[in-house]
Amino acid sequence: MTADGQPVAGGGRDQGAPAGPRIAAVSAVVCNFNGETYLAACLDALLAMGEELDEILVVDNGSTDRSIEILERDYPSVDVLALGVNGGPGTARNAGMRAARNRWVLAVDNDAVLEPDVLAKLRAALEADHAAVLAQPRSLVHSDPSTVHYDGASFHYVGLFTLRNFWRPLAQAEGHGTVPVDGLVSICALIDRDIALDQGGYDEDFFILFEDFDLSLRLRIAGHRILSVEDAIVLHNAGTPGISFRNEQYPRRRAFYHSRNRWILLIKNHGWWTLLLSSPGILVYELAWLVFVLRSGHLGVHLRGKWVFVRDLPTTLRKRRRIQSGRRTRDRDLLVGGPLTLSPQLVAKPVAARLAGLLDGVLRLWWALVQPLVR
Repeated sequence: MTADGQPVAGGGRDQGAPAGPRIAAVSAVVCNFNGETYLAACLDALLAMGEELDEILVVDNGSTDRSIEILERDYPSVDVLALGVNGGPGTARNAGMRAARNRWVLAVDNDAVLEPDVLAKLRAALEADHAAVLAQPRSLVHSDPSTVHYDGASFHYVGLFTLRNFWRPLAQAEGHGTVPVDGLVSICALIDRDIALDQGGYDEDFFILFEDFDLSLRLRIAGHRILSVEDAIVLHNAGTPGISFRNEQYPRRRAFYHSRNRWILLIKNHGWWTLLLSSPGILVYELAWLVFVLRSGHLGVHLRGKWVFVRDLPTTLRKRRRIQSGRRTRDRDLLVGGPLTLSPQLVAKPVAARLAGLLDGVLRLWWALVQPLVR
């Protein structure tokens, strides 16, 4: 048993119902960096849950705006862990999970606004499925709640998320219950922090981008289950300026992290045989993305991302050995060949949409050919 009376869980297990509730108490951990625009709405929604939450902890990632002032002035009941420097969301989320006084953590980004019943629905889903270690809600676009933003994901073999219901009208979205998924999109999730930290938590070397993909892939490789609870709703705001990509030009920093982090994820998590078989598809995607970065003026940072990946390869390979030694789920049972999910801005023009469709078709075809050989 853990300090808060929770049963110790093992990977990919279903040991039957414990004597009492599986989730005795929940800590909310809010990841914040320069979130003065969003914090009030996020915290007000959490505070409205009352005794459902045992504590609310904001982990501040070295904000330079008025975040700390707002917290001290308007939210004296909320605990604050100020890290002093911005180590990326993974650093803040890990610090929050370690500092939380409960095993079960409701991890929330500062630009998420939870509907009142979100925690109750996530909790019920996990109580009903003791093999699952994480449940996430459906997120809708804050400025247009009739549109789904994120709803869980699958793992595309080229190192991308295949997102469920991405930018689909809510009325047309698939599913309205609880479904197993592979990918965590870390806007909001109720997570067994002991299991997450045992798997290494968020990889802080990513800084940002792909860090939630990486954690969820490692959890699935180790045999754990992830749920998407589609009638639990979170409104997702505009994200972090300079990184998030909604309506503005593709951010320069995002181009760097996409170039570097995607390859870190591939080398850490995919089997060598899988990488060999899928390499033609990976190369086709890489060339297509190179055309995009040339057109967007980000070739320099793209190449720098590749150089940093190569420079840090020994560290990545050390992490790989630990992950692969604990593998319980085969790549062929985790990876998919499509559909290729791209931001609507990237395929807004008819020519871009046709080229993206062609790329998606090529990637699907190659995976259909090699997937039976993947182990």
